[in-house]
Amino acid sequence: MTSNSILWLRRDLRRADHPALVAAADNGPVAVLFVLDPSIFDPAGPVRQAWIARTLEATAAAYEGKLCVRLGDPAEVVPAVAAEIGARSVHVSTETEPDGSVRDRRVRDRLGELGVAWEETGSPYAVTPGRVRNGEGGAHRVFSPFAKAWRNHGWRPPAEKPADLALLELESDPEAWERLTAAATAPGLPDLPPAGEDAALHRWRTFLADDLEAYAEDRNRPDLSATSRLSPYLKLGVVHPRTLLHDLADHPGKGPAIFTNELAWREFYADVLHHNPDSLWQDLNPALAQMPYDEPEDLIQAWKNGRTGYPIVDAGMRQLLGSGWMHNRVRMITASFLCKHLHVWWPVGARHFLQHLVDGDLASNNHGWQWVAGTGTDAAPYFRIFNPMLQGPKFDPEGAYVRRWIPELRHLEGRSAHEPWKNEQGYARGYSERIVDHAEERKEALARYQLTR
Repeated sequence: MTSNSILWLRRDLRRADHPALVAAADNGPVAVLFVLDPSIFDPAGPVRQAWIARTLEATAAAYEGKLCVRLGDPAEVVPAVAAEIGARSVHVSTETEPDGSVRDRRVRDRLGELGVAWEETGSPYAVTPGRVRNGEGGAHRVFSPFAKAWRNHGWRPPAEKPADLALLELESDPEAWERLTAAATAPGLPDLPPAGEDAALHRWRTFLADDLEAYAEDRNRPDLSATSRLSPYLKLGVVHPRTLLHDLADHPGKGPAIFTNELAWREFYADVLHHNPDSLWQDLNPALAQMPYDEPEDLIQAWKNGRTGYPIVDAGMRQLLGSGWMHNRVRMITASFLCKHLHVWWPVGARHFLQHLVDGDLASNNHGWQWVAGTGTDAAPYFRIFNPMLQGPKFDPEGAYVRRWIPELRHLEGRSAHEPWKNEQGYARGYSERIVDHAEERKEALARYQLTR
């Protein structure tokens, strides 16, 4: 017997490879719902709001204009929509982030009071966090063993599209779309990538054809367009990692193996957060709990604005502000500078990144920061301090990345763009002088580290 059901979209804004959609369609007609929760949407920065808005516009088109967007608290909205259409079940992708899990329990309990079934099928990950275990049945705390166990666990093939999908048409909340339209067209936004599932799959096919083979060698070069740039799409589930892994199986070699490893890092950090929800904003590793930190507001602001006087750091911070994205190698360099040169606790930087990154993923962002800070799982030792004067020339050897994002240094050729202090004309166009001395701050960081021991 068929009955109406709801597919409640969250981090799964697509139609292809969507197990929850398949499960919903098996019951009969489906209402596709997205709840615009002001408690989540309003605090997000303009870039994140715009990316959500544009992705929802593309998702609505993919669902033939039958995406219902309602504004409010999901614990109120979802049961109300279920009552409105007489739904017997609500279908979702499993959520494992701390706030999302709490929200889902609230919604599930309210639906239970109405006699509406709660059905979880699939998740935003190839392997749902919590399923990969070590030999003792516990959670992994180090990446390499996790990655091996993750591969051994394996994943299902991509889900087939429903053979017979009947979409119910529900009226959206006009205010919800007004907010989304305003966010999508807000003034001063950076040049964001095209939104939607078709754009994501096009980007993936282009990467497979043009960049995958050399990915292992070129992925650390911010001066090259050598990365997949899929992270914004993965963030909102516009493409599923299982789809990518399925396609990668047809591509042997080092590049595909390294790219698979990057997907494993994403799943590892999600697993760590699932098992340690307090690590979202607290040190996972308490070994440095006594570390003294500073709060130099003027220096933090210089870092945020890309005016530290260290070109590779400033180029990264300006790329973040100018594009809503930053190359991963440069994320590590800029994070290390804040933590080790300015002696600032990592959440300050993590929050700034989340405000501006179009791909701002809680687990990956915050645990990546802890990796650099030396307080997370599988962390770089605290005493490993990225030297921006070496990192820049190593990964941007001709200075092209620096010149792209720092106009004040475009008159300097080649490597000299990384070393304006060595050039008589280095500061001729107003570039900032160094706000701290690398050698002194490295010594200070190591002294603070010794205090914790």
